[in-house]
Amino acid sequence: MLASWYDDQGPAADVLHVGELPDPVPGPGEVRVRVTVSGVNPGDTKKRRGWLGSSMPFPQVIPHSDAAGVIDAVGAQVDAHRVGQRVWVYGAQSYRPFGTAAQYTVVPDHQAAPLPDHLSDELGASLGIPGITAHRTVFADGPVDGQLVLVHGVLGGVGSLAAQLAHWAGATVIATVRRTADLDHVDPAVAHAIALDTGDPATAIRAYAPRGVDRIIEVALSDNADLDNAVAANNAVIAAYATLTDRTEIPFWPLLFNNVTLRLLGSDDFPAEAKRQAARDLTSAAAVGALTVDVRDRHPLDDIAKAHDHVDAGGGHGRILLTIPQ
Repeated sequence: MLASWYDDQGPAADVLHVGELPDPVPGPGEVRVRVTVSGVNPGDTKKRRGWLGSSMPFPQVIPHSDAAGVIDAVGAQVDAHRVGQRVWVYGAQSYRPFGTAAQYTVVPDHQAAPLPDHLSDELGASLGIPGITAHRTVFADGPVDGQLVLVHGVLGGVGSLAAQLAHWAGATVIATVRRTADLDHVDPAVAHAIALDTGDPATAIRAYAPRGVDRIIEVALSDNADLDNAVAANNAVIAAYATLTDRTEIPFWPLLFNNVTLRLLGSDDFPAEAKRQAARDLTSAAAVGALTVDVRDRHPLDDIAKAHDHVDAGGGHGRILLTIPQ
C-alpha cells in the first residue's frame, strides 16, 4: 500500500516519508478500512515533533487517527456483513503504531463507525479527535438541555463541533471569537457570538446569561480564566481541553466560593464507553444535518509534509485533510 510514515521525530519535511509498505491484515475483532480521506490534527503533528519531550512510541509510525473510508476486510469475530460499509474512523493511531495516512488502516471494530450514505467523506474524516473531544467537553457532566453553554474558540475544530452538539442537545449557546472581524463566520442559528477584542466581553456574555453560564468549553484556560470566573454561574463546569501556558494560573478562591468544577480533558484517555457514546451521538447528529465542518485545505498524500506544516503554523479556520489515492 501507499503510505506515509516516520522513523524519527522532527520537522515534517525532514522525517515524513511516502512510499510502499505492506498491506495490513485485520486481526480478531478488527476491521481494515480502505481510506479515502485522512484528517490531520494538532495532536498528530505534536507526536511527530516530540512535543513536551514525548519520544517515539513505536519504531515506525504511520500518523493520523481520523479518517473516512470503506471496510474491505474483517478479522475473526467481526460480522462479515461489515465489508463494503462506509465508515468514519477514530483513534487509529492512539496507542497504536499505524494510523490513517495510508491506503489502508486497521482498527478495532467499534472504532469504525457507520457513515450514512448522504454524509461526505470530508465530514466523516473530521469527526474523530475534534468530535469526540467536543462531545466530552459538552456531555461529561450530564445533559445540557435548557442550560447556558459558553464555547470559547468556536471557529476551531473542537469549538465548532462543541457548539453544534450543545445546540443539537437543547442548550442555549454563547460563543466567542478572538476578533470582531470573525463574528460573521459564526452561524447565528447555533450560537450568540461575542468577540473577545471588545471592551468588556464579560458584560456582553452576561447580557445573554444574566445569572451566569452553566458550562464553559475552554480552549485557552490561561488566557480566559478571569473571564470564565466573571461569567460562571454557581456550580458551573469549566471543561478545558487546551491552554496556552503550561503552568496555568486560575483565580482559585473566587472559583471555589462559586463552587466551580474544573474538568481537564485529554482525548486519548477518555473512558472507552465515553468514546463509543460520542461516536453514536456524533453520527446521529450528523445524520440529521446538525453538524457541519469547514475544510480549509486538502492535500494529496504526497504533500503530507505541507499539510503538517499548515497545522503547525496554526491560524485560519477549518480542517486540514489528506486525499488518499485509490
